[in-house]
Amino acid sequence: MLTTRGRIIPVLALATAGCLWGTGLFFGKVALTEMPVASMVLFRFVFASTGLLLVIFWERPHFAGTEWGWVFAASMLGVPVQYLVQFKGLSLTTVSHASLMVGTLPMLLAIAAVVFAGERLHFGGWLTLSASTFGAALIALSSKTSGVAHASMRGDLLVVLSMFAAIGWILISKRLMRRHSPVIVTALVFWIGTVLLALLVIITSGVPSLHYSTRAWVAVAEQGFFATASTTVLWNWGLKRVPASQAGIFVNLEPLVGAILGVVLLHENLGIMALAGGALIIGGAVYFRYKPESSSP
Repeated sequence: MLTTRGRIIPVLALATAGCLWGTGLFFGKVALTEMPVASMVLFRFVFASTGLLLVIFWERPHFAGTEWGWVFAASMLGVPVQYLVQFKGLSLTTVSHASLMVGTLPMLLAIAAVVFAGERLHFGGWLTLSASTFGAALIALSSKTSGVAHASMRGDLLVVLSMFAAIGWILISKRLMRRHSPVIVTALVFWIGTVLLALLVIITSGVPSLHYSTRAWVAVAEQGFFATASTTVLWNWGLKRVPASQAGIFVNLEPLVGAILGVVLLHENLGIMALAGGALIIGGAVYFRYKPESSSP
């Protein structure tokens, strides 16, 4: 049992990670006012990989031959696929809408556990799953009907689509972390993913321009160093010292902080439908973080 004093710093680390994750879409929106989606995502991961460079040298990776295939799969899904789709969606919708759509991840992970791991959901789980799905639908529909500036159903749905790539990345990374350090797996996946992303961007769009304002570069650097690299280190460090059932609640700070930043700093108007949908999604995420372990058949 952790003492109160012994758990304060790990809890603060987890809370800080959750809040920093929530800033990613906001600063992404700032950078997208000047940068194309592909360039912005690439620069974000260049900064993030640089921040994790010491991890590679401090703890050398030792993967078996077959494991490298999983590493490359996680790298492709976790970096180019997930983030190019997600930030393309962000470019078409608002920060607050995109942030709430990211909150569907625990719900989608629960579905993946049922489909791929043979887990079962109790009645309360299916009810919560339905409520969260309805909440996502309310947000998407509010993009069309509430008059929210710059929000679109297409953008919202692209953000949700990117969560499927995130699920693949999480499940494959979890498999690799059974035998390897979580930090080294994450650092290696980010590095390889950044190389794959750079090749994809150069082949499809040419060498990215570097001529952007200081404001845009600060926004991208924040995403890389703080919303990506620092969160990884803080989260893994805190997770080792706090039970997973308690740590999971801090993941829900990401959509909450993102939505607040969009409303307060960008003056976005969520509307009643979107607020109701966000409440259903975040409530569902909390349920799936605290629900009893599902039994296998």
